Amino acid sequence: MSTQKLVQTGVNGLDEVLNGGLPSDRLYLVDGDPGAGKTTLGLQFLMAGVANDEKVLYVTLSETKKEVEAVAHSHGWDISKIAVFELRSATELEVDNQNTFFHPSEIELGETTKAILDVVKDINPSRVVFDSLSELRLLARESLRYRRQILALKQYFVGKNTTVLLLDDRTSDVGDLDLHSLVHGVIRLEQLAPEYGANRRRMRILKLRGVSFRGGYHDFVLKRGGINIFPRLVASDHETTNETGLLKSGVSQLDQLLGGGIDRGSSTLLMGPAGAGKSTVALQYAAAAAKNGEKAALFFFDEGKRSLLKRAQSMGIDVASYIEKGTITLQQIDPAELSPGEFVSLVCDAVEKQNARVVVIDSLNGYINAMPEERFLIIQMHELLSYLNQRGVATFMIVAQHGLIGSNMNSPVDVSYLADTVLLLRFFESGGEVHKAISTLKRRSGDHEKSIREITFSHKGIQVGEPLKQFRGILTGVPDFVRNESPESRL
Repeated sequence: MSTQKLVQTGVNGLDEVLNGGLPSDRLYLVDGDPGAGKTTLGLQFLMAGVANDEKVLYVTLSETKKEVEAVAHSHGWDISKIAVFELRSATELEVDNQNTFFHPSEIELGETTKAILDVVKDINPSRVVFDSLSELRLLARESLRYRRQILALKQYFVGKNTTVLLLDDRTSDVGDLDLHSLVHGVIRLEQLAPEYGANRRRMRILKLRGVSFRGGYHDFVLKRGGINIFPRLVASDHETTNETGLLKSGVSQLDQLLGGGIDRGSSTLLMGPAGAGKSTVALQYAAAAAKNGEKAALFFFDEGKRSLLKRAQSMGIDVASYIEKGTITLQQIDPAELSPGEFVSLVCDAVEKQNARVVVIDSLNGYINAMPEERFLIIQMHELLSYLNQRGVATFMIVAQHGLIGSNMNSPVDVSYLADTVLLLRFFESGGEVHKAISTLKRRSGDHEKSIREITFSHKGIQVGEPLKQFRGILTGVPDFVRNESPESRL
């Protein structure tokens, strides 16, 4: 049984979405609003052909050749090996030749089509891009004539061993599906404008006959060098490792609180008010992994790199030296410039390319606030955590609860059901001073200590004290002191 030959698009991430590329010798539509990146995608498609020593053709129906070259130059591309056909004078009718019996558009459309086919015959390209179809639509004037012209182009390229991209700026009436029914596949590019921050772009495959592809929306960026697509993460598509064992912090009583340590291939949620020490606990585990030669990746939405390094140094956690050695990577995320897909791609690259065994996301508050107009972020986080667990990565997520002290604190988002382990940190009052407490509320993989312990942070590092048995109501923030209270007296 023969298999369909696939043509690689040259667009980062798109071939992964297409499961290898576009079936060759077919007609495809790339549509999107002006500025979405259609021209850039078309040029990348042709550049990939040039890299394979193929003959390629770019037919520009609306822009001049200089404008196309300017777009290529903005990306640092040399398109001298791309044949660019500028359809200008070929379709212009002289005044003396104007016909009063036929509408001028009927003659112009025929001459336009003929001029295109003539240059295709001369070059015999394996890849062709038409930019854009709005000009043909205007010349056709009627949807039936426009459909016939596209159908004629499709029939002409059958058997020519040519893969064709038709770029369309969606200037036709909404819901016009005539073109969609004629082509073999449809790729849609969208540009979104949030109320704050940079524009967000996303791509979706609307149709691809006879080929299995990754559905849904895929975020992408358009920068110098072209389009970079971030395929939507599907955890089940990735290999599952059998890595087991415990990740220890190096603080024996902290590990004891967790039943021996953090399970590899699990996610840990650290909850508590701002300043309770959540980030420091996560840093301790990352530094402990780095000390053992493992790699850790830190993603910070809220705190700056300088502030983080200074705080870690003041507590004896030498993150800076591990960064110099390359065992710890730290990325400060700019909330206004990032899409969910790009963030997921950064995390996956840290695992796949840098072999990170520990991942810290600080914090989920920043992650969610950075993308307030995005929907289904929690579902995306669930998919990301499933992937990290399958890869045997120990993941730490940090959530800052609203408020500082008291029993009415709440979380901006409930992700406790996603986490395998939940650590809770609290402020509490005792002897006219503010203290900090830590406890394990949940551990799916096994037993854990049920006690609440005091935790302190100093230049000596993290210190976890004995269980606070002499207090009752610590989690309320204002506990009662109970001297020599036996378990039986509390029944």
